[in-house]
Amino acid sequence: MLQVKLIVTGDDFGYCPRRNQGIVDCFLAGAVSNVSLLVNGSAAADAAELARRYNIPIGLHANLSEGSPVCEVLKTNSSLLNQDGFFHGKMGFRTALSKGLLNMSEVKQELKAQVELFHELTGHLPPHMDGHQHVHVLPEVRHIFAEVLEEYGIKYTRVPIEPGLHKCDWIPPSLMEFYLGVEEDSFNTVDVFTSHGIRFSLILIPNPQDVTYFSNHLVSINISVPSSGYRWPDIYIGLTTMGKNMSVSNIRSAIDSAITEFMSKAPSPTEPTPQSRTITIELMVHPGYPSVPPVGGCGEGPDDFSQSWERLHELQTLTNPELQSHYKTRGIQLCSFKDL
Repeated sequence: MLQVKLIVTGDDFGYCPRRNQGIVDCFLAGAVSNVSLLVNGSAAADAAELARRYNIPIGLHANLSEGSPVCEVLKTNSSLLNQDGFFHGKMGFRTALSKGLLNMSEVKQELKAQVELFHELTGHLPPHMDGHQHVHVLPEVRHIFAEVLEEYGIKYTRVPIEPGLHKCDWIPPSLMEFYLGVEEDSFNTVDVFTSHGIRFSLILIPNPQDVTYFSNHLVSINISVPSSGYRWPDIYIGLTTMGKNMSVSNIRSAIDSAITEFMSKAPSPTEPTPQSRTITIELMVHPGYPSVPPVGGCGEGPDDFSQSWERLHELQTLTNPELQSHYKTRGIQLCSFKDL
């Protein structure tokens, strides 16, 4: 019998008190089952305390693109910083990387410092670690990220390859271009992660030779590596259901379509048939009560994303009883990474 385990991860925990409270409210309502902490967020300590108080499963949202580093020696005169002394930003980081301006040893220093600070704040190492604004799958960075996962024994990560992305004609071209870049970077990360013993489960992915493919070009792959290695969920969802594009019907459709495609794949000789195994899905979300300046952020104050009405929209959608009812009807079990 098919079992579906859904990890609903609230990203950006620690960004500001209002985002924290919104994520906690979602968790208490059974709408979020896992959180990802920004340790350089202005309310990171508060977030860690809330996680302890309410027993919220928590991992690390590694940040190299927004705000200030946590590694003391990198807070001045570092390749990771712009002329104002902050990280380069979502697109600025990518530009600096493409120009060869970033020192990878400094990337590793900062990632390790964030793991250590996470441990200091929570009392334990992160069971999962992903990247803020998907920086962890970028060229060069992906190698360093995998090394850090391996060094600290962090078992779970995120690979943002989303089934059905190319069918979403409601996504603006500029945003779709960014998403396709994330997707291509993610595909190119697979071999890197597996070379470090990170487990690659079955997943639907696009043909890497043509990032302009549509649904009829879907392929599937299976890489056999030791089951004791690191891993990520079978299916990732979150780009197509973010912000104003989030609705009960969109989430329901994204999950159901991904499960249907997953079950239609021909199993390898070493894998159980899709109908007899457990499918794991991560749904990335960004709920909360919108930030109110000047409170919040990671050193520069809150950005437009965190101040947007879309954060509240996500909160209201995720806590909609209709969505909770759908999970129960489909036999979908909400869980965290530590439950896998």
